[in-house]
Amino acid sequence: MKLTQIAVALTVASTAAFTQAAPVWQDFSLTGLYGENYEVVDEKQTTLTVEYAAKVKYADVFFFMDRMHGSDDNNVTYFELAPRLSLGEITGKKLAAGPVKDVLIATTWEGNQDNFGNDFDNFLYGVGFDLNIPYTQYASVNFYRANNEIQKDDYQMTITYGVPFKLGSEDFLVDGFLDWSTAEKDDVAHASELNWTTQWKWNAGKHISPDTRLYLGIEHSVWNNKFGVKGKDENNVSALVKYHF
Repeated sequence: MKLTQIAVALTVASTAAFTQAAPVWQDFSLTGLYGENYEVVDEKQTTLTVEYAAKVKYADVFFFMDRMHGSDDNNVTYFELAPRLSLGEITGKKLAAGPVKDVLIATTWEGNQDNFGNDFDNFLYGVGFDLNIPYTQYASVNFYRANNEIQKDDYQMTITYGVPFKLGSEDFLVDGFLDWSTAEKDDVAHASELNWTTQWKWNAGKHISPDTRLYLGIEHSVWNNKFGVKGKDENNVSALVKYHF
């Protein structure tokens, strides 16, 4: 069986496990972003993001879709579907050790459509670790092999985190991710990438009602060798509005 087929099978299996059980918890949100210092395509860009995250007995899943509109009328739709299977819950064994809370089979399907014909479907598979780190709401690290459709396969590490805190009576949340991928020699060399994106948010919604989560803030993106293009380094701050349903 080809590695791509294995990656697809893992993604389908973990998604199937997710759909068979009622969520322990779930979250749905919409985010609007606007920034003016992007690299590679358009300098100015507006993004609408749909996000869904949930936990069931044996798995968790994270999905998002970005619809990006550039200042030169370039449109890009990008999505990731990332289900993971908990080995601790499947086996009934405690896999915690030190800062590690659980070990998971990690999969991701990422897809892209744009005006330039750079459409692709990539499948990533590997191992993930949920972490117990003081002051964090959640933290994880996943290690993947990526089966890429339009470039040579590479390896990726993804770190995610969320840190809530208070200033006086106000609620804040700092959350984000760090993606690092290896360099590969394609027909055109693909440089190693590092994308560190963090959202700094204030929950203005609590002033509407105690359960309302309407965040205002910024998203800070540091992206070295964006899209694998050597020397295309992005350091961008975007205005952010995010609402959780």
